[in-house]
Amino acid sequence: MVFIRVPEEKKLKSRLHLDVSPVDRTTEAEATRLEVLGATRVDVGQGPDRTWTVTADPEGNEFRVRRSLAP
Repeated sequence: MVFIRVPEEKKLKSRLHLDVSPVDRTTEAEATRLEVLGATRVDVGQGPDRTWTVTADPEGNEFRVRRSLAP
C-alpha cells in the first residue's frame, strides 16, 4: 500500500476504512504507540465498552485499532 500526500484538504468522511490489527501487543498499547507517532484518538460515538479504538492520522483520516485474533 502506498500513501501519497495531496494538496487538497479533507472535506468529507474517509471513503476507505483501515483497521490496524496488532498481533504482538494489546489494542491500548498499539493505540498509544500510534499516538507517539502522531495519531490522535477520535470519538465517533463508539462508547466505552468497545474492544477497538478509533484514531486519526495528522490529516484527519480515521482508522480503527483492534487486536486481531491472529496469534
